[in-house]
Amino acid sequence: MEERVISPAEQNNDQDFDLNLRPQNFQDYVGQKQVKDNLDIVLRAAKNRQESLDHVLLFGPPGLGKTTLAHIIAKEMGVSMKVTSGPAISKAGDLAAIITNLQDGDILFIDEIHRLNKIVEEILYPAMEDFALDIILGKGPSAQILRLDLPKFTIIGATTRYNLISSPLRDRFGITSRLDFYQPEELADIIKRSARILKVNIDDQARIEIAGRSRATPRIANRILKRVRDYAQVKGDGNASLELTKQALDLMQIDQHGLDELDRKLLKVLIENFSGGPVGLNTLAAAVQEEAGTIEEIFEPYLMQLGFLSRTAKGRVATKKTYEYLRADLPENNQLF
Repeated sequence: MEERVISPAEQNNDQDFDLNLRPQNFQDYVGQKQVKDNLDIVLRAAKNRQESLDHVLLFGPPGLGKTTLAHIIAKEMGVSMKVTSGPAISKAGDLAAIITNLQDGDILFIDEIHRLNKIVEEILYPAMEDFALDIILGKGPSAQILRLDLPKFTIIGATTRYNLISSPLRDRFGITSRLDFYQPEELADIIKRSARILKVNIDDQARIEIAGRSRATPRIANRILKRVRDYAQVKGDGNASLELTKQALDLMQIDQHGLDELDRKLLKVLIENFSGGPVGLNTLAAAVQEEAGTIEEIFEPYLMQLGFLSRTAKGRVATKKTYEYLRADLPENNQLF
C-alpha cells in the first residue's frame, strides 16, 4: 500500500528530499519563535563561556522540525553531531561505542529517545550527569566496576511521546522545548522557500492552498509540494497554478481540512459504530484495523487540534464539529454536546 501523503511520520523517500530543504540556521528556520529565541540565548551563553551546551530535549508531534533544530544547534555551536535513535541502541555496548568516540562539546542526537532500552537508559544517567561511563567487568561476586571519564558532550533527545520518558531521564535535561503545530502563513513561507530550492514556479494562492491542507506540519507541506510539482509537469506546463494545485490535492483526496480517506474512516467508525463514543483506544484501533500507537501518534494530535476528537477518562469521543463535518445526525440525549 502506498504511504499516506499526509502522514507526519518520516517516510523512506523523505530523507534525501528533506535533507535538501533543511534550513541551515535559525534565520532560515520558519516558525517556533519562542523555541528558537530560547535556544539562541542558551547557545550564545554557552559559546561565550566556552562550555558545552546543556542537554536538550525536544518534543512534539512528528514532522515539526526536531531533527532540523538539532542540526542547526550543532552548526551554531560549531561542533560535530552523531545521529542515532532509541531503538538502535539496544545494548550497553552500543552506547559505550558511540559516546567514547565523542569529543569535547560534541552532540549526540537520539531520535525516539522514549524507546531507549531501560538498561541502556540507566547507564546513560551517569554519562549525562557526571560525564562518566560505568562498565561492569566479570560476573558474580568477582565482578568489578570500571569508571571511564568521558568528554563533556551534549545529548539532544527528540520524542513524539514525552509522557513515555521516565522522570529520571527527563530531569537530566537542562533545556526542554515543545514544538507546536504551524500557522498557515508560516507554512506558506516554508513552501515558498522550498519551491525556490526545487526551482518550482508556484502561485501565491497555490502556496496558501497547500498550506491550508498540510495539517499544520512542514514535512507534509513539502511532501505535497513535491506531488503538486509532479502533477504540474505532467498535466500542465510545469507551473503550479492554483487550479492545477487543487486538482492535484483532489487526486490525493486531501480535503480543505487536510484530512484524507483514512481520517474520515476513523471518524465515521467512531460515530457509526460507537455512537460517537466514548470508546477505548484499542477497541477503536481494532475497528479501523490500525495499530493503537499509530492512531495515538499519527491520527489523534491533528484531529484534536481541529476539534474533531476528544480524549476523556472513558475513551475517545467525537465532537459536535465531527458530526457537522460528516453531515451526520447528532445522537439523542448525548450529554457531551
